[in-house]
Amino acid sequence: MRPCIVVNVAMSADGKLSTRERRQVKISGKEDFVRVDQLKADSDAVMVGIGTVLADDPSLTVKDEGLKAQRRNRGLDEHPVRVVIDSAARIPLTASVLTKGSGRRVVAVSSRAKKEKIAQLREIATVIVAGEDRVDVTKVMDELGSMGIQRLMVEGGGTLIGALFRAGLVDECDSFVGNIIIGGKDAPTLADGIGCVKESEFTRLALVEAQRIEDGILLHWVVVKRGEPQKSP
Repeated sequence: MRPCIVVNVAMSADGKLSTRERRQVKISGKEDFVRVDQLKADSDAVMVGIGTVLADDPSLTVKDEGLKAQRRNRGLDEHPVRVVIDSAARIPLTASVLTKGSGRRVVAVSSRAKKEKIAQLREIATVIVAGEDRVDVTKVMDELGSMGIQRLMVEGGGTLIGALFRAGLVDECDSFVGNIIIGGKDAPTLADGIGCVKESEFTRLALVEAQRIEDGILLHWVVVKRGEPQKSP
């Protein structure tokens, strides 16, 4: 069974995740950071795309010592499984997501990734080969489900999130909307990539909760699966 996928993003009031140079921008504050750390600690795995790894070098680890202790008490690693979607296996072997903190790592690549790099990655991570030119995210979710991952948190970037929405794989979306305008047609958004053409391809959401946090607002959505009637939660 595939994992439940929860997308979590912080974006500007005009829907941008960062600047056109993909430079990391502080959009939310300490209160939202605590919420995200809790969400991470409650997840079996955390996923990002290679663009996020190359731009930000995140470790995707749980930061709060109390949350790490709670995971240990449940018989889990201090940190969730870290998953990177990386079609061409561009991830540096020294990336923080591969080297910082205990726990399992998974790198999903496509068939075009170099065999030498795959062999190197297999020494430090589980490698999933899925898809010809680009990673087949549906197959990856099947593989993660077979590993026992039931709840997967996705932190970015826009290209990966867009692919997951288009594939109909996302179940929930938490979007923190901050009080800044970034602007620019080339700045990344919540769901980048090829996008939709027909209205029938749109992902429909149902708003569960809106909560003011600091100077922004957190919107919690659930995805209305295609073929299901949209109703108020």
